[in-house]
Amino acid sequence: MSKNYETVIGLEVHVELATKTKIFCSCSTEFGGAPNTHTCPVCTGMPGALPVLNKKVVEYAMAVGLATNCKITQYSKFDRKNYFYPDNPQNYQISQLYLPICRDGYVEIETPAGKKNIRIHEIHMEEDAGKLVHDEWEDVSIVDYNRSGVPLIEIVSEPDMRSADEVIAYLETLRQTIQYLGASDCKLNEGSMRADVNLSVREMGSPKFGTRTEMKNLNSFKAIAHAIEGERDRQIELLEMGRKVIQETRRWDDNKESSHAMRSKEDAQDYRYFPDPDLTPLVISDEWIEKIRAAQPELRPQKLERYKREYDIPEYDAKIITESKRMADLFEAVTAICGKPKKVSNWLMGETMRLLKEEGKDADDISFAPVHLASLIDLVDAGTINSSVAKEVFEEIFKNDVDPEKYVEEHGLKAVNDEGALRETIAQIIAENPKSVADYKSGKKKAMGFIVGQTMKAMKGKANPGMVNQIVKELMDQQ
Repeated sequence: MSKNYETVIGLEVHVELATKTKIFCSCSTEFGGAPNTHTCPVCTGMPGALPVLNKKVVEYAMAVGLATNCKITQYSKFDRKNYFYPDNPQNYQISQLYLPICRDGYVEIETPAGKKNIRIHEIHMEEDAGKLVHDEWEDVSIVDYNRSGVPLIEIVSEPDMRSADEVIAYLETLRQTIQYLGASDCKLNEGSMRADVNLSVREMGSPKFGTRTEMKNLNSFKAIAHAIEGERDRQIELLEMGRKVIQETRRWDDNKESSHAMRSKEDAQDYRYFPDPDLTPLVISDEWIEKIRAAQPELRPQKLERYKREYDIPEYDAKIITESKRMADLFEAVTAICGKPKKVSNWLMGETMRLLKEEGKDADDISFAPVHLASLIDLVDAGTINSSVAKEVFEEIFKNDVDPEKYVEEHGLKAVNDEGALRETIAQIIAENPKSVADYKSGKKKAMGFIVGQTMKAMKGKANPGMVNQIVKELMDQQ
C-alpha cells in the first residue's frame, strides 16, 4: 500500500539589485549590452584590481531585510566562495557566509488554510557570475562578462513550504515587496529574479527530513510549479521502489517537463570559504538603519488597507490593482487628476487588463500618461463621447498614448446630442419598421432594442445612448 508523503521545500532566491553600477566597480549593470562591453579589470578578475563596495547595494539589502522582518547584522563581512567555472573570472565569488547582512525574518503568505509565515534564514549580498553562451553550430561556448559583478541579494528561506502553491505565494509576495521598494524589477524572464528549489519528501508525520535535491534553471512561476510537482513525484517513486534519493543539483528542462542530474550537491566546505582580504568589514550604525527604515515606501498590505478606506473601491479591485506597483501608481495618479476612483478602477480592471492580456504584456509595460485616461473618463461623464466610442479611443491611448480630446476632435467622434436631429432619424426608422412597432405594442419590449440598435447604426455609433433610448420609448409609446 502506498504511503502518504509530505513535501518539504526551501528556496534560495537570487535578486539582481536595481543599482546603475556593479557591486564592486563602476561598470554599468544595464541589461542587454553588446557582449563584454560593461566590463573593467575589477569585474573581469584581473590581478591586482581591488573591489570597492557600492553603498547603494547595502541600502537596498537593508531595505529588503527590514521589509521582510529581518534583523540587520551591524557587523558583517564578505567572504570568498571558491569555484572554477569559465563564467567566473576570478575563480571565486565574493559573497557572505559567516556574517550575512540580514537574518531571521519572515514573510506572511495567504494559503487556502489561512495566513502562514515563511521564515527567512538569511539574506546575503554577493556578485553575479558572467554568462556562458553555447554555440551548438560551432560546438563551442563563449563567455560574456557583462553580468559578472552585477549586485545580487540571495534570500534563503527555511524549509517551511509544503506545496507548489505555497512556493508561488511566497515568491509573489517577495516580488511585490521588492518591486514596491524599487530594489529590483524582479523580471524572471531577464534573470533579475531567479529561484533555486531545495526539495525533499518524507512520510507524513515523520520528524526527520528526507534527502534533498536542488533544482536550478527556473525562470518562470509556471516552470517552478512544474519542477516541484515533477521532482516530488520522482522522489516518491524512488522511495516506493526501495531506492535512495541522492543529494544532487538537478537542472529542470521546461520543454521536456523533466529534470536531469547536473552534479552532486556541494556543501559549504567544498567551496573553501574564507574572509575576503580585499574588503574591510561592514559596520552599520543604528542611525543608518533608522534612516533606511524612515525611507521605506508604503508596501502592498498598507496600500490595500488605505485603498479600501480612502477610495471606497471593492476589495477585489484593490487586490488586483495593488498586485503591481506600476498599476497602483497609475491608479493613484489618474484618480488624483479626475477624482473618480471607481471609474479609474473600472478602466484599469476592464479594458487595460484586456489589452495587456491580448498583447502578452504585463503592467510594467503600460506607457500611457495618467492625464490621458483621466481626460477620457471626463469626456464620457460629460456626454461628449459614448461608452463604445470611449473603448475605441482608449485602445489608441493604450497603444500610442494619444490625447483623447484631440483624437475625438480630429476623428469626428463626438456624441450627437442634437435632439432635433435624433428625433428625425428615429421617427424615420420607426416608420420603416412597422413590425417592430406592432411587436412593441403587443408587449414584446425587445422590439424597442432593435429600433435603438438601428438608430445607433444610422448615427455611426456616435449618438448619446441615454437620449436615444428616451426618444425611442417616447415615440413608440405614441404610435
